[in-house]
Amino acid sequence: MFKRGTFLMLLNVIISTAQETNLDIFSITPEILFGITGESNTDFPDRGLQKQVHLSFGWHQTKNSESWRSYLKTTKTGISIGYTDFGNKNQLGAIFTLQPFIEFKAFKSNNITLHVGTGASYITKKYDAVTNEFNRAVSTNFNWSFRLFMYYKLLKSEQVNWRIGIGGAHNSNGHAKLPNQGYNSFLLSLNSEIVTKRRTLKNSTQIKKPTAIVSNYVTIRSGYGQNVLSEAFGDKKSVYTVSGEYGKIYNSVFKLGVGAYFRFYETYYDYISNNESLVQEGREFSDLSSNAFTNALNIGLSAKGELLLNHFGIEIQAGINIYKPAYKVDWRINKGWGDVPKIITESGGNYTLGDINEPYYKVKRTISARLGLKYYVIGTATNPMNNVYIGAFINSNLGQADFSEIAMGYVLNLKSRQR
Repeated sequence: MFKRGTFLMLLNVIISTAQETNLDIFSITPEILFGITGESNTDFPDRGLQKQVHLSFGWHQTKNSESWRSYLKTTKTGISIGYTDFGNKNQLGAIFTLQPFIEFKAFKSNNITLHVGTGASYITKKYDAVTNEFNRAVSTNFNWSFRLFMYYKLLKSEQVNWRIGIGGAHNSNGHAKLPNQGYNSFLLSLNSEIVTKRRTLKNSTQIKKPTAIVSNYVTIRSGYGQNVLSEAFGDKKSVYTVSGEYGKIYNSVFKLGVGAYFRFYETYYDYISNNESLVQEGREFSDLSSNAFTNALNIGLSAKGELLLNHFGIEIQAGINIYKPAYKVDWRINKGWGDVPKIITESGGNYTLGDINEPYYKVKRTISARLGLKYYVIGTATNPMNNVYIGAFINSNLGQADFSEIAMGYVLNLKSRQR
C-alpha cells in the first residue's frame, strides 16, 4: 500500500509537468553503471561486480512561471527503467526498477546536476530459510527503491550531453516483513543525455526569477504506519505518529524546519503487555513491564529540509531519539537473529542475543531518518496561509528501515517578508 502510494504520487508529478504547454525539451538518457554491493549480513553470499542498465525519459522545465521552476532552472522530471545484476544470480538474483525522478543543477554550476529517484523494484531472489538462508537483504519480491546521484557533464552539444556520475542505490521493503537488511550499492555511471525534441512556443517566454520571499510556518502531522518486530514475532502491527514543526520557507521553494515527534509502536506494546521473554520478572528488561504503554513510546527531535514543487514536496528529515526504551528489546532480538542462521535456532537453540553494549547500538538507537513525498491540496507557489497535505514516507533507524507510513498534515504559513 505504502510503496504504491508513493510511486503513484511521484508519477503524478511527471504527468502534470509533462502536460504543461510550455515545455520545450524532451530527452532520453541511456546509462550504464558499475559498482559494489554492500554486505547485508554476516556470511552474506559472494557477489561479483554489480552492473546496472537504466533508460530515463525526462522533461526539462526551462520556461515556466511557477517559482520552483524559476529557481531550479533547467529542472528535469521524468521516469527511469532499470535492471541490476549483482554478480550472483543464484542467490542474489536481479532487480527491475521503475523510478520517477527529479534532476536539477547543483552548486550553481551548469555542468553538475543532482538526481533523486524513488519508486518500486522487483527483486527475483529473496530470503528463504531453506534454500537462500544467507541472503537476508530482502524477504519480499516487491520493494522500495531509491537512487541519489551526482552527474558531471564531460562533453556537451546541442543534441547529446556525455556525463559521468557517482552515487548510491538502496532497495528494501520498509520493514514490512523480515529479514529486511536491504541492498545498498555504491556505483559509478556513464550516460548520454540525448535531446530528441526541442521547440519554442510563441506564447512561451523566459520567466524572470520572482521576488525573494521568506515566510515562517508551523505544521502538525498525524501518521499511520506498519512494521514487524522480528522474524519470531512476524505479524504486521501499527505505528501511530503525531508531530509538530516550526520553520521557514524560502521563495516558496525550500522549506527548513525543526520539530518534535511522538510515536507509539504496537509491536513494542504487545511484546511488553504479553510478558514475553526479555521483560519477564528476573530478566534484564523486566522494568519495561511497569508500564507497557509508556515504554512503547518513542519521543524525539527532528530537523528537516523539503523541496516544494507547487503541489508536491520531497522531504528529508533527520532526528534524534530522546526516548525509545523498548528499542533495546528490538536490538537484542533482531541483532542476534541476524548473526545466527535461523536453521540453528530451530534445531537446538544456540541463539545469541544482540549486545546492547556495542557502540553501534547506541548510535542506531539515537539517530532516526525519514524520506517521503507529499501532495499539497493548494499549490505552494501561491504561499497560501492554510494548507493540508497527504504523504507517503519510509522511516529508519540510522540507515535501516523502521516502518512505512502514510501521513496527513496541516500547515499554517505566518507573516512573510521580502528579502
